[in-house]
This record gives sequence, C-alpha cells and structure tokens, in this order.
Amino acid sequence: METSNQRAISTVQASRRRDLLKDTALGMVSTLSFPAIVGTADMMLKSAGVHLVGYEKIGGGHCTAIVRGGIADVRLAVEAGVQTAEQFGQLVSSLVIPRPYPNLEIVLPITTTLSKIMEDGSYSRLSNQAVGLVETRGFPAMVGACDAMLKSADVHLAAYEKIGAGLCTAIIRGSVANVAVAVEAGMYEAERIGELNAVMVIPRPLDELEQTLPLASCWIEQRQPINIPVNIREQVAELETLELPDLAQLPVKVLEE
Repeated sequence: METSNQRAISTVQASRRRDLLKDTALGMVSTLSFPAIVGTADMMLKSAGVHLVGYEKIGGGHCTAIVRGGIADVRLAVEAGVQTAEQFGQLVSSLVIPRPYPNLEIVLPITTTLSKIMEDGSYSRLSNQAVGLVETRGFPAMVGACDAMLKSADVHLAAYEKIGAGLCTAIIRGSVANVAVAVEAGMYEAERIGELNAVMVIPRPLDELEQTLPLASCWIEQRQPINIPVNIREQVAELETLELPDLAQLPVKVLEE
C-alpha cells in the first residue's frame, strides 16, 4: 500500500513539475572564474524574473550559472549576464533554450529545484550580509589573502571554493564597508604571494544567490523550537499517612526486680 501511495505522490509531483516548466526557458552563462560567475548570477537575478538553479563547475576554471524562467525573462537575464561577464573579461559562452525537451530535464541539472540550505531546517548566521570573493591561482596565495582580510576588517571567512586549474576562491561575509576594505587587503596579499585571478564584492545578495553559495558548517545553525514559558503550579505531593498500632495490644514486658 505504501509503495502504491509513494508512486502516486511521485506521479503527481512530476506532473506539477512539468506544469511549472511549461513554456519556460533555460538560460546559461559561462565564465572562467568563480567570483565572475557569482557576480554574473547576481546581475541575472536582479535584471529579470528568473530563478537561479545553481552553478555547474566542470574543471579548468569553467563555471556556468543556470537560470530558469519565462522565455522573455531568461533572454533578458542572459543578456545582462553576458554584459557583466564581458566587463569582468571572463565570458566564455552563453545559451538560451526556449522550452527545453523533457529528456534534458531528467539528465541535466537544469530543473527548477533550487539548492536550498533551509531544506534541512538550518540557516546561515551570515545571511543578509555583503559577500566578498577573492580568487587566486594557488592555495598558499588564497590562505594568505584570507589571513590579511580577517586582520584588516571585521569580516568572517564563510567558505572557500575550488574550480580546477589551480583556482581557489575565499568567500567572506560582513558589512559592505568592511568587506570592501578586506577584499582590497586580500588582493594585495594575494599578489605578493602568488597570482590574483579575480575579485568580487556583492553588497546586497538576494536569497536565491545566498542559497547557492558554499558555506562552512560552522556558520550553519539548526533552527531550535521556540520554548514558550508556561506557568504551571507544581502539585505538592501528598504525605503518606501512617496508622499507629494500638498500644493496648502491644506485648508488655515486665521487668523483674
């Protein structure tokens, strides 16, 4: 019985998913750095009514932002993403596919299911703070940049990302002013140690962008139930009543003189 119910539920969910994806488009913009793809995705979200599915990293520094939405919205978002990636000098390619064939939905990571940290009842203590990204070629340069950023401003190291080709990105969170100061310090330190590849500061990230960024486990908290104080009068335990024996029936020992 349970198996039949589960199959029925899966069928209904698949049908609803197809309805949601009907007459929608798939949009992709690819860059050669992680900071560039995050900045590109941020601009795509803010330029049109699209949803960010996530990022696809295939190595060699290649990162692709994937969005879904109405055909006109996706075209507008991809156009804005391309312009942003070109400004960074990191554009690789872009694509818009109206009404993608259902077979693509099954195999490729292009559905409307978003990567949500909130699914397991957890949330980030760094949410709603500015994002700073410093990408270096080589791990020592990134570690040195992290140290410089943490010492130069009131920021927190949220996580780091590796995308191949020796590229790794430090991700910091904090107020806009602090993140800007920290990123500048990280840039100089990365250049001193090794090779600086890209930087990015996002002042006000949207919720969907938040959910796609990597986050160290130490910054994820489990939501705790709210404990509502209830004034309950404690019941006083009743004392057990002991029945004393009849003194007249007790044996009397007569002391001999």
